Amino acid sequence: MKKAIKLTLAVVLMLSASSLFAQKFGRINTQEIIVAMPETKEMQTTMESYIKELQDQLESLNVEFSNKLQEFQKNFNTYSEAIRDVKQKELQALQGRREEFEQVAQQDSQKKQNELLAPIIEKAKNAIDKVAAAGGYMAVFDTSTGSLAYYDEATLTDIAPEVKKELGITDAPAPAAK
Repeated sequence: MKKAIKLTLAVVLMLSASSLFAQKFGRINTQEIIVAMPETKEMQTTMESYIKELQDQLESLNVEFSNKLQEFQKNFNTYSEAIRDVKQKELQALQGRREEFEQVAQQDSQKKQNELLAPIIEKAKNAIDKVAAAGGYMAVFDTSTGSLAYYDEATLTDIAPEVKKELGITDAPAPAAK
């Protein structure tokens, strides 16, 4: 009886140990996937036009400031002291508006980029989750974050090709050498 219990225990331990080694681990560079997604290219186009619009508005403020500064410098000697003070305050106020606009524009562009990027990241994450679940991976490590101190590349399966397939991304063929 004791022999049977010991034998059963040994078999259970061997099975659990072998199932531990049978676990699959994957790796993926999420950043590479996101950059390859067509939605990212659309986002970049949208961001470029948004930034261009902000730059045009800033340029408008710069032109206004430059014109008023030139007028002030040109007529400086003809202005009375009271008018000079008023014109200087106008220039300072305009410069303050310009600086404030730059700060707000930078914050707005960052916010806009985050808003546009969030659904792209979510779509990539969902594809990674789907591929990992279908492939039976116990864990998938993101190599783009650099948070892994060490990993043996040979023991991790790169799931990027399956994720790209899931997302409908086809790698462009390399240009032929002439």
